[in-house]
Amino acid sequence: MAKCDEGYLCSICGGDVENITQSDLYLRYVTGMLDPELLHAEPERHIRCNPTLAQYIVAEDFEAVQVEGDFDKSQLDQAHVRQRESLVTRGWQRLKEIRSLGEVSILEFPLPEAIEKFKKRAVSTRGSNANSE
Repeated sequence: MAKCDEGYLCSICGGDVENITQSDLYLRYVTGMLDPELLHAEPERHIRCNPTLAQYIVAEDFEAVQVEGDFDKSQLDQAHVRQRESLVTRGWQRLKEIRSLGEVSILEFPLPEAIEKFKKRAVSTRGSNANSE
């Protein structure tokens, strides 16, 4: 992660998001939940400051997050929860990989399925733009 990509302030708590492994913004990007075109425009926050997403990280080195109310994963369809846990946990693990790699192109950050999703979206967008010309 480049130095310019470090040190953003969390839009929720105001604290420093010290590195990529704490970044909700990059977690959503690597998992395909945030379009790359919006990466520069979205506010940053700590992963833990977005508990409805953080609850899906299931890893020994990540303290579990509990959510109360309608968005508590224990209240949701368990097949959906397992799928979401897999994706978000792999995304968080990818952030840890990226941090340990040093200089990596931001285009290489996402998980393979997120890259495919972005490519498909780009192709469909180009196709719809060509039809409107």
